[in-house]
Amino acid sequence: MSSSQWTSVPRDFPSSGFKLLDSSVLAGLGYRVTSTVWHGRDLVNSSYVALKIYVTGENRDDELNEHPSRKFIRKLFDHFIITGPHGQHICLVHEPLGISASELLEWIPGKAMTLEDMKVCIRQLTCTDLQLKNLLLPTPKPEALSNFEEEEIRRPSARKVLHDRTIYTSARFPPGDGLPLLSDLGEARLSNKKHTEDIMPNPYRAPEVILRASWDYKVDIWNIAMVAWDIVSSPTLIKGRNPDGIFDDRAHLAELVALLGCPPPDFRARSHLSSVFWDDSGTWKELAPIPDITFESLAANIKGEDKDGFLR
Repeated sequence: MSSSQWTSVPRDFPSSGFKLLDSSVLAGLGYRVTSTVWHGRDLVNSSYVALKIYVTGENRDDELNEHPSRKFIRKLFDHFIITGPHGQHICLVHEPLGISASELLEWIPGKAMTLEDMKVCIRQLTCTDLQLKNLLLPTPKPEALSNFEEEEIRRPSARKVLHDRTIYTSARFPPGDGLPLLSDLGEARLSNKKHTEDIMPNPYRAPEVILRASWDYKVDIWNIAMVAWDIVSSPTLIKGRNPDGIFDDRAHLAELVALLGCPPPDFRARSHLSSVFWDDSGTWKELAPIPDITFESLAANIKGEDKDGFLR
């Protein structure tokens, strides 16, 4: 994303193919793989918004459609196109939300919630890219947003000015109260189709995704379980790294074998890659050592009632 045409704080988008310049950029909230998110203000309605700007060439029409569970996901108010030196960028205008679940955990002693608190957080969540940074707390109170704007104008965020763009540091957004909402549906898929493409953050990937087998909405169940673990336990469940520190499917699957045992024949038959990792009898081929781990040993620091039920 290029910001070479933006002025000093507050920064306005040049009007290009859009009826009215209606959003004033106030502060950078974070950087993603294909987009950046900015706190802004609608100059027509005098309300605060979050602007999600995609890199050139990214098309996210799937984020512009309605969703049957939209009350559990971040609201989309508007969208428009801006033109920079390197091409066009889609800009989505969202409701402003608070900090992410991953940021919230940084404020909690031990960086983990209890089982009881976790159950409230993960209700109604489905998405092929579910992870802590995609769960955002509700909108902070209006006075908190106003104070955030005034502080950004009084003490602008640090930035690095290059010859063709300006890079801004992410600002710490004020937290709000309530249940988290699901954001960033750019990787969502239609659930009535079979898929084989790679999805999910590496440690969260379901076995069928690792093995390039066909998958459907059921991978979300796996994904939610992985997020639930990260909410109640500071060390993530799966490390998946080889001795060189590189994420490796062999190490990932070896950890899953340690925790779950070898997969049944009908599951192995779903992927041509299964023969790479298991022999015809279903025995692991030792492409990576099976670590000495169990759910019980990894859950030693989890707090809350019915830990056994959680592990089952």
